[in-house]
Amino acid sequence: MSERQPSLRERRRSETRHLVQAHAVRLFTDHGYDAVTVADVAEAAGVSAMTLYRHFPTKEDLVLIDQPAQLIAEHVAASSAAQPLVRRVGSALIDAATNWTGGNGDEQANERFLLDCLRLMVSTPALRARHLDSQYALQQAIVDALGDDAAGPDAAFRAQAATSACIAAMHTALTRWVEDDGRTKLPDLIARALTASFGDDAVATRRKD
Repeated sequence: MSERQPSLRERRRSETRHLVQAHAVRLFTDHGYDAVTVADVAEAAGVSAMTLYRHFPTKEDLVLIDQPAQLIAEHVAASSAAQPLVRRVGSALIDAATNWTGGNGDEQANERFLLDCLRLMVSTPALRARHLDSQYALQQAIVDALGDDAAGPDAAFRAQAATSACIAAMHTALTRWVEDDGRTKLPDLIARALTASFGDDAVATRRKD
């Protein structure tokens, strides 16, 4: 069965979100997060403030990357229960990073946009707090995706601990990626962070392009 194609309304909504967020990140990068108002972003994007708030309820939401939590959770759910937890979670995070920095036909532009967003998150206290909130939500989505493998207090604790550690390794990789200005491929940095944390067996052998 083929996947459902997005409707015209859904495509337009997505295009509007990308347009507004692109203008917001550019303004925040050029002038500073605190110096730019939501009204400034709406004017630059050519939309009304009401339209902007419909897509981004808060100013912080303009910078947060739409982490594909559902996609990551689906990858985890589909992985073999015979694998170690950290490999199941880590592989899903690496796959997500590959999608973040590629896809949509313009890898360089996608990487630069993500770098700009992450740089703002690192340098802005309010954004750091929201970023941590999104990581907690991602952790919960992953643990839920493990289903029976996280059933019961002890199994749930192990799943939460392993998932939290994997996400922490990813966060370290994201920070290094920003400091390195994207010169190293993000999926490779996440794989290195996972290996440093858990050993060579934590990451499946990856094909080198």
